[in-house]
Amino acid sequence: MAQTTLQGEEQHQTKAHELAKKQREISVAEFFEKNRHLLGFDNKRKALLTAIKEAVDNSLDACEEARILPEISVEIIDMGSERYRVIVEDNGPGIVKAQVPNIFAKLLYGSKFHSLKQSRGQQGIGISAAALYGQLTTGRPIRITSKISPKNPAYYFELSLDTQNNKPVIVKQEEVEWKKDHGIRIELDLEGIYQKGPQSVDAYIKQVAIVNPHTTIIYTNPKPEQLIFARVTDQLPAEPKEIKPHPYGIEVGMLIKMLAWTETRTLQSFFTSEFARVGPGTAKEICNKAGVLPNHNPKEISRDQADRLLKAIKEVRIISPPTDCISPIGAEDLKKGLRKEINAEFYAAVSRPPAVYRGNPFAIECGIAYGGDQPPEEPVRVLRFANRVPLLYQQGACASNEAIIETAWRNYGLSQSKDSMPVGPCTIVIHMASVWVPFTSEAKEAIAHYPEIVKEIKLALQECGRELARYTNKKQKYSDELQKRGYIEKYIPHVGAALEGILGLKKSDRDAMEKELREILERTRGELEEVGEENEEYDEEFARIGAKEEGEEGDADEDAEEEKPKKKKKTKGADAESGEGEA
Repeated sequence: MAQTTLQGEEQHQTKAHELAKKQREISVAEFFEKNRHLLGFDNKRKALLTAIKEAVDNSLDACEEARILPEISVEIIDMGSERYRVIVEDNGPGIVKAQVPNIFAKLLYGSKFHSLKQSRGQQGIGISAAALYGQLTTGRPIRITSKISPKNPAYYFELSLDTQNNKPVIVKQEEVEWKKDHGIRIELDLEGIYQKGPQSVDAYIKQVAIVNPHTTIIYTNPKPEQLIFARVTDQLPAEPKEIKPHPYGIEVGMLIKMLAWTETRTLQSFFTSEFARVGPGTAKEICNKAGVLPNHNPKEISRDQADRLLKAIKEVRIISPPTDCISPIGAEDLKKGLRKEINAEFYAAVSRPPAVYRGNPFAIECGIAYGGDQPPEEPVRVLRFANRVPLLYQQGACASNEAIIETAWRNYGLSQSKDSMPVGPCTIVIHMASVWVPFTSEAKEAIAHYPEIVKEIKLALQECGRELARYTNKKQKYSDELQKRGYIEKYIPHVGAALEGILGLKKSDRDAMEKELREILERTRGELEEVGEENEEYDEEFARIGAKEEGEEGDADEDAEEEKPKKKKKTKGADAESGEGEA
């Protein structure tokens, strides 16, 4: 009988049963192993830059959190056959022994994902993704040396990733001698291509030094050439404070989750303790509008009640989130960075008041350098930053690109075709500081097109644009006045010669008369004021770092075409200067 039952089950095996046997859980490490392009490792040139960027970002974050002035050493060693050894060392607080394997050899592991304050790292992927890429392309583990204080020993690790289980594998671990008091040293072998140019490691390191003036970076490229970017200030940026989520930024699913996990006993205390800017009065108003008692147990809230609470939140006026969770660069420091990098005749910078998208505070800063040595017939150069990190790729996919195209630059003295980047001798710098920068992908190369962000970038551009328009108008008036004076001065000798012949003047009298005519011209037309400014801070050698060299064939990576500024299709009825009156 049992045998008959077994045969019956075998006969009833369907195609669905066969497919079910093949289905299994996918590890996040396995996913990124096959989709490494999502993390910025889609070609060898970008892979080298991404690995260094992730290590440097972590070093800067760690030093600033520990209130230590950063000193970072970056070295690239050419090992031949398009393989490089990357060594990054810092003077940060170090990492405790137990945490080293998880931080460097486990994806989606970190301290910043759940923290609402400005930082360069966000997802807990970056440095472990670099270790994974090195493991895939060279088969070698990442090497880490960590020391947390002079009293504690330094520990050396060799780590690889178990991609099937997303777990670290400790290849080697030992106690070592290290002369530093505290810090981290990372050694990573990987496949890559080193080239100079606007999207090179050189350009990245230079731009990091510009927007992080409190940092000293010692950089050695594969040539080998050593460049030292010394700090220009001993003042650390203001320490961002961690904040709680703002009610305007949550969705019903998140609200239900928070209600289930809260330790508070009443709905009113839930709102006041779990959210920013919600006091007892505001919490009570939300509950009353939703038709739920303020002393109701949060864990007993139904889905329908949660939906009503969310609608009530949108109807209640709640103060914007606090802004001490972000640390902008500042207009003056942004202008100083531009002066050092670009030899121009006019500079302007603005730091916008903080705004909010999806409940997340953010601030936009913008700078413009105009004229000087910049090419007048090419599209403007754009430098993009997010939380003090340079964004060198995916310019066409970035919200800043959309904002620049939608701004009417003809009003400010630059030429611009419809739906195109402006053309002229100009460099535009855009920086976004936020507790959570909404990147378009895990590679963190472009900012997502949230309407609030695009609007703030446009307003910052328009502020700088108005200053630029004042300068270009003044320059045009100066040029027109010079031309008019030139016409008059051209005929003064002819007037003198004519009067000499009519009145029979001596040559000395003629010369005196011509001199008097020039003085009258100067008095009546007024004294000309020079426009533009001398830039004594410009460093030609510094500006040459990361620039395209003569004879260079351009970017040798697959993104070269993508990086050209793209035309944007304008939506019907879009206003190119929307928000101009709101500045």
